Amino acid sequence: MGMNIFSDLQSYANPEQAKNLQKFFKTGKGEYGEGDIFLGLKVPMIRTVAKKYISLDFATLQEMLDSKIHEYRLCALLILVLRNGKADTSMKDQIFDFYIQNTRNINNWDLVDLTAPGIVGNYLLDRDKALLYTFARSKHLREKRIAIISTFAFLRVGEYDDTFKIAEILLNDSHDLIHKAVGWMLREVGKRSQFEEEKFLKKYYKTMPRTMLRYAIEKFPEQLRLQYLKNQI
Repeated sequence: MGMNIFSDLQSYANPEQAKNLQKFFKTGKGEYGEGDIFLGLKVPMIRTVAKKYISLDFATLQEMLDSKIHEYRLCALLILVLRNGKADTSMKDQIFDFYIQNTRNINNWDLVDLTAPGIVGNYLLDRDKALLYTFARSKHLREKRIAIISTFAFLRVGEYDDTFKIAEILLNDSHDLIHKAVGWMLREVGKRSQFEEEKFLKKYYKTMPRTMLRYAIEKFPEQLRLQYLKNQI
């Protein structure tokens, strides 16, 4: 069964789309996605294949995650998300451990965004969250992004503290992919409680990276948004 998933994914390859994705995901020399290879599949198609192989063995999933082909890695991760939803406690433990051991392969922002809340965030909801703080202080972009995006799972149940604390750690990060991720999570807080988000912003909006601020206030009423952008709060 293991090998079929590779030919299944290959059969949907779209070279034209692959070229666009290589550019979009910055795969050139020195860019953050350097060396990533794309088949040119859209996410809904990968999800369809993932559903078909939901019970794929871990050895094949590891083979997929070790691949340079982006869609193999994404499909393996989406299988884990799907399986996690139906898993008992010991399988959830196994999926979480497997995911954390593979962070080196979860190395582009879409791979993190589509999987970290469902696997890492949900797992840590009622557990010690120290790992997220370790990741937030990591030198690896992927681990920092996992740290902040995983907190999406906490926001869904109305818990904002970890999002704010991790946002504080990442406030001075140099990478725009982290600025965007933190801004996005702050915006998600605001959707649930604008009051809580503004409490945080009033402390930091003058010093946080501009991209982070723009993302964080995107849904604010226009007048308020402009006041933040002009430092007039």
